[in-house]
Amino acid sequence: MTTVVACGPLVTIQDAGRPGHLARGLARGGAADRRALDEAAALLGDCGAGIEIPGAPLTLRLSAPAMVALTGAPMRAEAGGRALDWHAAHPIPAEADVTLRPTGQGVYSYLHMRGGFDTEVVMGSRAAHLIAGIGQPLASGDRLAHAPSDGDARVIAVADRFDGGVLRVLPTPQTALFPEAEIARFEATTFRRDTRGNRQGVRLTLDGDGFATEGQLDLLSDFILPGDVQMTGDGVPYILGPECQTTGGYPRIGTVIEADLPRAMQAPPGAALRFRFVTLDEARAARPRLPEVAPLVRHAGTAELLRANLIGGVISAKGETE
Repeated sequence: MTTVVACGPLVTIQDAGRPGHLARGLARGGAADRRALDEAAALLGDCGAGIEIPGAPLTLRLSAPAMVALTGAPMRAEAGGRALDWHAAHPIPAEADVTLRPTGQGVYSYLHMRGGFDTEVVMGSRAAHLIAGIGQPLASGDRLAHAPSDGDARVIAVADRFDGGVLRVLPTPQTALFPEAEIARFEATTFRRDTRGNRQGVRLTLDGDGFATEGQLDLLSDFILPGDVQMTGDGVPYILGPECQTTGGYPRIGTVIEADLPRAMQAPPGAALRFRFVTLDEARAARPRLPEVAPLVRHAGTAELLRANLIGGVISAKGETE
């Protein structure tokens, strides 16, 4: 059992979500950074449902030993006063407090335990979907059941996806409605991630005019998916996230490929983002492989050296030991 000692806002339990319910008006939901789930699975084997932390502090108290994986946006992490490496899995003893604090890198961080948290299953998933009224944010005093586990510390190498960059996009059925000159300008424009954003999607800002199709106010509502880049009435793009609505009438100039959607969702406010159209074959080839896992060898830092007894005595210049 793990107890939530202190918790910031909108910290939730997430897994891979609920695919297959789009016709019922329910988006897939699940983790905003699905690659972080793959990384946790590589580190733990069975990671189940974990905790998604959107740049908020979190302190947990473990009543049983557990293997804990830390993935997604890096945070300052400690267990029992000992610093923990990020993008790694650690054995944590019983009665230890695990404390996580945001660093400003990325947006969504994840904590998994081997076997996952045993929370209520709704429609085949444990994921909270707050827009749909499924589940609720974690709060101080909440108790999360999980099986005890142990193992050796492990680490993975992770390519940076926490500071914006280039997002590859595929055409949508509405891309052809945009003039070729507008599509070229879209690819040439540097956007900035706005401060407005959540699990439904993130707003982008740009210098200059927005983007629009001819007669876009006459478009019929159509199905939409996470990754779609919608142009609102003022021509400002939104990248839709895992809890996006299931239909919409704004034109979609493109869809961020699955491999790059974690980069889009992890871009912090102010981060620069560019778009580049690719083919379907290129999108398929971009699917990331599972990360390679290696034993974690901890290098002693200043704090560890200060706690160590490195000198057992003092030898004077006269050859006398004091």
